[in-house]
Amino acid sequence: MRLRSTVGFVLTALLTASFAGAAQAHPDHDGGYTFADGARDAHQHGDTAGHLPASTSGNIEVVGKTALKNVVPEKIADVGVLDDHAYLAAWGSTTCKYNGVHVVDISDVSAPEEVAFIASKEGSYPGEGIQAIPISTKQFSGDILVSNNEKCLDKSTAGFGGLNLYDVTDPAHPTPLAEGLGDTTVNGQGKKAANEIHSVFAWDAGDRAYVVMTDNEEGTDFDIMDITNPRKPFLAAEYDLDATFPQILQAGPSNLVEVFLHDMIVKEIDGRQVMLLSYWDAGYVKIDITNVTAPRYLGDTDFADPDPELLESAGLSEKPEGNAHQAEFTIDNQYVIGADEDFGPDSAEGFTDDDSAVFPSSQGSDTTHVPGGETVSGDAVYVGQACDADAAVPPAPSTTSGSQIAVVSRGVCTFTEKLANVDGKGYEGAVIVNREGSDGCGLFGMSVEGETPTFAADRETGYGFFDVTGYDDAACLAGTATTIPGVAIGTVGDAITIKAIFDGWGYVHLFDNEDGKMTELDTYAIPEAHDEDYATGYGDLSVHEVAVSETIADRLYFSYYSGGFRVVEIENDELVEKGHYIDEDGNNFWGVQVFQQDGQEYVAASDRDHGLWIFKYNP
Repeated sequence: MRLRSTVGFVLTALLTASFAGAAQAHPDHDGGYTFADGARDAHQHGDTAGHLPASTSGNIEVVGKTALKNVVPEKIADVGVLDDHAYLAAWGSTTCKYNGVHVVDISDVSAPEEVAFIASKEGSYPGEGIQAIPISTKQFSGDILVSNNEKCLDKSTAGFGGLNLYDVTDPAHPTPLAEGLGDTTVNGQGKKAANEIHSVFAWDAGDRAYVVMTDNEEGTDFDIMDITNPRKPFLAAEYDLDATFPQILQAGPSNLVEVFLHDMIVKEIDGRQVMLLSYWDAGYVKIDITNVTAPRYLGDTDFADPDPELLESAGLSEKPEGNAHQAEFTIDNQYVIGADEDFGPDSAEGFTDDDSAVFPSSQGSDTTHVPGGETVSGDAVYVGQACDADAAVPPAPSTTSGSQIAVVSRGVCTFTEKLANVDGKGYEGAVIVNREGSDGCGLFGMSVEGETPTFAADRETGYGFFDVTGYDDAACLAGTATTIPGVAIGTVGDAITIKAIFDGWGYVHLFDNEDGKMTELDTYAIPEAHDEDYATGYGDLSVHEVAVSETIADRLYFSYYSGGFRVVEIENDELVEKGHYIDEDGNNFWGVQVFQQDGQEYVAASDRDHGLWIFKYNP
């Protein structure tokens, strides 16, 4: 398993805590996962500030919608549909109250009605991969709902991980079958509770049924549960996929270091159970999972360098960011559609006066924005953890460069609290250096509010700012320290220069579904996603999910967060937008799911701030 450096890892609303110790990842998600300390790991789901102006192509009809109960901004996550009911996750990113799954009767698409709510255990919440499917085995025949469990920050000791299974044969009266079951080991060490999981996908393989899960807590993050008897699920297999199939890794560029599972689907193709996995910086991976104990590699993708969409739409040549978030096969299996979630339209890189080697960085989410190409420079000044409980951050001292950058240790309190103690002290910028821990050490992204331009740096780079030697990556991953060893508050170190880079929001890939390395045919993004004028103030302009038409092989539907609902078709191996919708009050779409009623195709979309929307595309 490659080091999870947590740059731009998107799963799911960005929290702002920065607690010491091993935080747990939350998706997607995100983009992705978001750790409990606000670091963006594979799934980050961003904020709701601003949105694009209302707009519609005129060929998309809002058939029905309903506001769900107890919804606050960012409360609603993924959506799944089975027959005439939709299931929407109420997750715990902003509040740990009323977490669970809303059950909505959509038999009348013009008047959807909530008929049940499945409450999560206190302290836990679902997010990605809400799914209802029929299964028929010797032990069970009926409809089941599967959901994941992650823990709320403020209830971390009360919640549990693992998956949940419910009998929804009668959707208005769901019955628990199993709750909180999953992998109970981390790196070979046993523990009492199942690991937190970020996403789930279930499939009926005939005599047996399975669920694949994203394990948040260890490198073997690809877990398969046997749910043939859904009242007694058990762990059937687990893998670290890039160790099992090292060919999924690509040699460069050097920033593609976040290698972990985010999302997956399984589809029967030519008599085989074929799994399509979104493996973040490793790309999209296709395997034969007919035998869950002996997966076979079929194909995978690489990220083109330079980033093809940024080059085409903005004329900028930058490294690709990776961020393989979710993917689907088209209904005819000719293509793979990949959605890359990216909540950080700005990246960064820097160097010091005594080392010309470039170090990677990332820019904080809600601080003074540094436009692409501009730099922040100054002498490094160590200010410790900069929490309220610590000694006051000293004012910027007079140094030879005339400007100073506050170097802050990640840990104990939120990023926003740290920055509040730096603001107004005369620093040109702030760099937060990663702490130790299994989710620490490497690069990370931040949800942080404040005035001072703020950047992140990995722990080894932070050592270098003050010429501290002896950094050991294995010891860092196993450790718990936050501060930089041997460096006193007020110590002046190297002169730092950090350059901001605009690289756009997340977008869509089109691949030829072939074995071996899959050929990339085209990319698609909404126009604003690669226009730096929209880097801040318009909400999150990243794609989140794709759903493929069940009737038209070349038709695709996208949930695009603040970019609204999008319809795209494949024409001559190219992605061409055919329709879009953004409400006058803005939208914030997370999930998207196709369903049929009376021969008509509809699309269910989950708005994070509202509830369920049902669309019909009229070409």
